[in-house]
Amino acid sequence: MKFLIIGGGPAGNTAATVAARLGADVTLVEAEIVGGGAHLLDCIPSKTMAATSVRMEAIRSAQQLGIEDQGAGVDLEVLNRRMATISTNLSADIVNILTSQGVDIVRGRGRFLGPHRAAVDLADGGTREVDFDAALIATGSAPRAPGWADIDGDRIFTTRQAYSLSMVPEHLVIVGSGVTGVEFVHIFSFLGSRVTLIVSRQQVLPHRDPEVATVLEADFLERGVVLMKGARANRISRHGDEVVVDIEDGRQAVGSHAMLAIGSVPLTADLGLDAAGVEMKLGGYVQVDEYQRTSVPHIYAAGDVTGQLPLSSVASMQGRKIARHLTGRQIKPIDYSKVAEAIFTDPEIASVGLEEADAAAEGRKVRITKVPFSANPRSIIHGATRGFVKMISDPATHVVLGGTIVGHRASELIGILALAVQGGLRVDTLLETLMVHPSLSESLVDAAE
Repeated sequence: MKFLIIGGGPAGNTAATVAARLGADVTLVEAEIVGGGAHLLDCIPSKTMAATSVRMEAIRSAQQLGIEDQGAGVDLEVLNRRMATISTNLSADIVNILTSQGVDIVRGRGRFLGPHRAAVDLADGGTREVDFDAALIATGSAPRAPGWADIDGDRIFTTRQAYSLSMVPEHLVIVGSGVTGVEFVHIFSFLGSRVTLIVSRQQVLPHRDPEVATVLEADFLERGVVLMKGARANRISRHGDEVVVDIEDGRQAVGSHAMLAIGSVPLTADLGLDAAGVEMKLGGYVQVDEYQRTSVPHIYAAGDVTGQLPLSSVASMQGRKIARHLTGRQIKPIDYSKVAEAIFTDPEIASVGLEEADAAAEGRKVRITKVPFSANPRSIIHGATRGFVKMISDPATHVVLGGTIVGHRASELIGILALAVQGGLRVDTLLETLMVHPSLSESLVDAAE
């Protein structure tokens, strides 16, 4: 079985590793960085910046813990170097795993010549043609960069360009209040920037639980963040050392810098998908079925190019299942309603399974219990009492259907609820689980009780 993979992100490199272990002859083509641009050039650096900003805020607020010296500043050069080093080292680790499994890594840009043949424009020049029995399209995505923004990478930049700034912006205007936008509000406001957030709807995180948005907005306002709600940007221009963001209704936001955090676009152009017979859908995404197969059954697609949940964890799972499927193993399709997600603000936000708004929209009877972290001893000890645990269960069967956590280390705590949702566990299973005391996880038991 000759298996060609175009794209070495979470979907591609996981599929390559698993397929090689299962006996496939794997060729992996990557043009940029093995490990994935969206992962190692977006996700990992942003979480590295978030870790720095959280530490800075902890130092500044340390007086309540009895620590006297709260002086803290950020050396952006050191931070930028650390972000680059982490991404480079993670990529090297992935390359080592792939090569240890016998995967042939080809540096260059792949494109299909037909349903069983592809060409690679090699990074060091020349072209190499590859025959395959099965293929995977996993080329990922890039930040959306609309024509109405005069992006220069200096004063006006996309999220990916934020990791090489030479200075902390004095006043940053962020366009986009989804997951990425609010994460960068958290980062730059903690690093010392004044921040204005352009919110197109009437709440940040427009597709999330309003109760979650309320907690996050209150935190932003407390830190001096300006929220411009009901505002849709239609022009971003630079005027000397100032940047002006024009809003459709005539308002303006003026700052020293502006960042676009308005989503991403799939990297599916120039892949020769027509030559392979692969059908596309609206937005340039690749159409797939529940097994990640395209319109050509032996050609799969995974990750951001499919328009499904744009999460590294999802892409990795898709890659793992694809590798097993094409080597003849039986698999269960991914249940996207049970995927755990997290937003790395402070407090963190995490959720899994059924949400309260979805239950209400479906007219579904559920039981909702909520416990504030202000009642949790570990939260009180650490001075991190903002937020809550909300658990959703079936009132008849008592099975855990979902939950939302807002608070310190919510991204870690959600794993317990994710396991409960995936395993169909009952509330009393959580209730009878002996958690560490004192710990944040005790709040899950309290919610179960």
